[in-house]
Amino acid sequence: MADAMTETPLPGDLSGRILAGDRRALARGITLVESTRADHRVQALALLDDLAGAGRQALRIGLSGTPGVGKSTFIESFGMMLCARGLKVAVLAVDPSSARTGGSILGDKTRMERLSRHKNAFIRPSPSQTHLGGVARRTREALALCEAAGFDVVLIETVGVGQSETVVADLSDVFLLLMAPAGGDELQGVKRGIMEAADLIVVNKADGDLKPAAMRTCADYAGALRLLRARPQDAPGFPLAMTASALQEDGLVQVWDRICALVDWRRAQGHWAAHRAAQQRRWFLDELRHALLTRLETPVAREILSTMGRRVEAGAISPAAAAAAVLATLENGPAPEPPIALDAPAESA
Repeated sequence: MADAMTETPLPGDLSGRILAGDRRALARGITLVESTRADHRVQALALLDDLAGAGRQALRIGLSGTPGVGKSTFIESFGMMLCARGLKVAVLAVDPSSARTGGSILGDKTRMERLSRHKNAFIRPSPSQTHLGGVARRTREALALCEAAGFDVVLIETVGVGQSETVVADLSDVFLLLMAPAGGDELQGVKRGIMEAADLIVVNKADGDLKPAAMRTCADYAGALRLLRARPQDAPGFPLAMTASALQEDGLVQVWDRICALVDWRRAQGHWAAHRAAQQRRWFLDELRHALLTRLETPVAREILSTMGRRVEAGAISPAAAAAAVLATLENGPAPEPPIALDAPAESA
């Protein structure tokens, strides 16, 4: 069976179609940047370079939440509301990966049926493939492709709440944390690290019998947020907590209004541009670290690691000294073997 990626157009052709808003080209472009094949990686870098000069920017909204909070329902209702306002919305949904195939387990696209059919929406689920931070390895690059394709808003849904999922805050302009009401001790429902990264905490499912509990939960979080140290990028009154019902599509307009108010303030104060520049620098450093780690996957490097690992296990060298020796070897190459004199006389007894 032929590899589906062999039919991918050359980056020059693909970039033009993506800039024209071709959804199929965008999907193929994301597949290209997510590929681990060396030849595809060369094409992906060329594609990203072609699109870098477009200068298009979308509002990037990161979104995370506790299991069962209704992230997919919220994104669908929120996305439909934005599409109704004439905005083009892309959703990058990062799913847990199958331990066997590496593919997505949940398939969020199937749970956003209305939004997936809307002409102004594009949904792309990607497997996390054990990449930490709640996002996939190439989410940044998929985000850049969506911006180049002319989307106004890109929603980045993480795998689920975890201490490491503050990484999504480094990808987004605004970070929303969804919480559920009546979850017991609400302030223990999520690690403080991710709360400190949030710009808005939205208590979802504020409808029916759960509405009073949602209001109490919102008040608890509002009180907790007042105890956090203010950040330079926080507009007056932010971060804040509010309620919404994705099921009844209630409170979504208010959430959008608060997002717009925060973005306008950050633009006026210069925080938007500074944050985007810092993101680019972190992206560069992350790529550099990954490239250096990739060097450890070559056959020569694996042999060096295996040899040095046995010496560490035997106590012949300390772990720190072994690591330094490995780095020196990879940088300078293995030391040459001493010459062997083939015609040397035999040792005397």
